[in-house]
Amino acid sequence: MRFERSHTRKAVALAVAGSLVLLASACGGDDGSSAEGGSTGGAALEGRGPINFATGKDTSGNLTNQVAAWNSQHPDEKVTVTELPESADQQRAQMISNAQIKSDAFSVLNLDVVWTAEFAANRWVTELPPDQFPDLNKLLPSTVDTAKYRDKLYAVPVTSDGGLLYYRKDLLDKAGVQPPKTWAEMQAACDKVKALPEAKAASCYAGQFEKYEGLTVNFSEAVNGAGGVVVGDDGKPNVDTPEALAGLTFLVDGFKSGMIPKAGITYTEEPGRRAFQEGNLIFHRNWPYVYAKAAEAGSKIVGKYAVAPLPGKDGAGVSTLGGHNYAISEFAKNKASAADFIKFMSSEERQKANIEKTSQAPTWASLYDDPELNKQFPYLAPLKASIETAKSRPKVVKYGDVTTAIQEAAYGALTGTTPPKDALAELQTKLSTLITQ
Repeated sequence: MRFERSHTRKAVALAVAGSLVLLASACGGDDGSSAEGGSTGGAALEGRGPINFATGKDTSGNLTNQVAAWNSQHPDEKVTVTELPESADQQRAQMISNAQIKSDAFSVLNLDVVWTAEFAANRWVTELPPDQFPDLNKLLPSTVDTAKYRDKLYAVPVTSDGGLLYYRKDLLDKAGVQPPKTWAEMQAACDKVKALPEAKAASCYAGQFEKYEGLTVNFSEAVNGAGGVVVGDDGKPNVDTPEALAGLTFLVDGFKSGMIPKAGITYTEEPGRRAFQEGNLIFHRNWPYVYAKAAEAGSKIVGKYAVAPLPGKDGAGVSTLGGHNYAISEFAKNKASAADFIKFMSSEERQKANIEKTSQAPTWASLYDDPELNKQFPYLAPLKASIETAKSRPKVVKYGDVTTAIQEAAYGALTGTTPPKDALAELQTKLSTLITQ
């Protein structure tokens, strides 16, 4: 799941066509609205004809194939793809702008899993009748939960995501060390690996630390990995704690000591991936898509890397749950076609075809046990564990304001502008004003 910080603001519309087969599963107002969301009450979805799919920039190169498969079978209900920027923040802004003027330009929305509450509460997406999506119980439960708001269904999980620790297996093997289970073990492993002549110039570790959505993810993982929470099960923020301080301090000290390279403060997913593939990192936190990318021609680490679960302070770490859900715009025409398109794209067959091409995490539980896929993608077992134990980012209506506050606090601490304890105290105050139950 990528949250690239892109400065490209134009949306590119493209129509696609082609071949293949289907069947299976699934799935307005102002910011801060306390409305229960959705205006259809899960009623029948009506209208057939062409639809528009609004999605972030497809860097996998496979979306064209997926949509072409639908279009070849539904010539009267063709899907046109409106490609939004890579930046999750810009995608969200464009979708909200479209909804606020009640435009029917977008039919199906590709939503970050954490946007469900905001879009549902503001009545920007349509409540879905669960009986029209009978295969939801075949998906990973944690992914289905992201598609609901106040126990009502507003979207269907199509891809999931869990953070993984990529590491240089060749170097760890040569140094005689195992993949780390704790932060201290990771530092010790780095010290041994860097004693090797071929690893002397490499940095130890990097994640995504630029001030954007990826920083919210990495900050949350550090807090959760130390036994803390950003927002508790009671819906209240709880970041002014010793556990949260331990998590943030791990990252701050990493920059101070050089365990994390100075350039890491500018890393989003792609710059970090490139650094790992160039052989400049021993360990790298990123999403499953990197597994396929790192094996492509031009990568300097082909056959030299592997994945492990994220480490934590005293044991296994905790991933932030990522992924994308497909929802129907409340203002869309041809909602029956939109619903069928979502069923098609979320089907077991389509998800298998997608992982084979992109290594993106599916939401169908059965695919994680598929022998063929496990042979091709040996990371599936740790990925499934990562997703099943992952923690969500705050499920709040004012998510845009909440994630901005988190990013500002974490970035201030990482860059030395604000002491970690002060950053967390200030964040606690901000979140308390933004999050109301």
